[in-house]
Amino acid sequence: MVTTYRGLPDGNLALLQAYVDEDKEESFYTLSWASDLDGSPLLVAAGSNGIIRVINCGTEKLLKSFVGHGDSINEIRTQPLKPSLIISASKDESVRLWNVHTGICILIFAGGGGHRNEVLSVDFHPSDIYRIASCGMDNTVKIWSMKEFWPYVEKSFTWTDLPSKFPTKYVQFPLMIALVHSNYVDCTRWLGDFILSKSVDNEIVLWEPKTKDQTPGEGSIDVLQKYPVPECDIWFIKFSCDFHFNQLAIGNREGKIYVWDVQASPPVLITRLSNPQCKSPIRQTAVSFDGSTILACCEDGSIYRWDEVDHPAAKS
Repeated sequence: MVTTYRGLPDGNLALLQAYVDEDKEESFYTLSWASDLDGSPLLVAAGSNGIIRVINCGTEKLLKSFVGHGDSINEIRTQPLKPSLIISASKDESVRLWNVHTGICILIFAGGGGHRNEVLSVDFHPSDIYRIASCGMDNTVKIWSMKEFWPYVEKSFTWTDLPSKFPTKYVQFPLMIALVHSNYVDCTRWLGDFILSKSVDNEIVLWEPKTKDQTPGEGSIDVLQKYPVPECDIWFIKFSCDFHFNQLAIGNREGKIYVWDVQASPPVLITRLSNPQCKSPIRQTAVSFDGSTILACCEDGSIYRWDEVDHPAAKS
């Protein structure tokens, strides 16, 4: 089931819509907001059965279903500069780029230089529209470029034939493969041209990829700083940031949330959030646009909300 809520000013959550999948066995792992070309709000969700569901929350209807991945989908992200493009990371060892408007699978990042195990996380670069990062159970973070394939992205917006007839291209070789961690890498996010990534060793690492454009796959990394997160030693715990990347929120297996200032050097822990009832692992967090509200979803199916009490925006 996929549920949408409205965050009320009094700190509560009001249930707006609930969508039940036709497959009773489906278990959703990830969702992301996208938009159609006319600005319609689309909710894109996927999980264990590997089918991406695109829901139009304006009309309250299932708009499209994307079939292509050969196994479960661990993460979906939306391109911030073109929000009708989404990317999905799958257990089938591939990453796929989709156009939600036309239903086309444009690119598949897999093959020769691709991941060798489940892909757990993926992210679009915030300003370089051609660049993505992915990471997974092969302990690597891979940085990919779509630059030479961009004509196919453009073509996907004007394609009028069946989506299945689109000349989907394979991107086999990443710009670079980074070995920052020695275990599963389950979350990665761009911070400008830097990358935040985490594994199962109680910390998030901020590092700079130095790609060599002449020789794909090669390059070096500089670790810039580390953000400790106690009791964060199990996989599939993801972090999130506010729109301006001022703060990062991450849960741990004891139900606590650590909020780090990611613009500060050395790292500054803004706060540690906890609730006596929240004792199960926090698998995902969400931070509001201005950073004043943090949501956490726990393994037991509960959602917790924290509000900053003296936030400047709250006063006005």
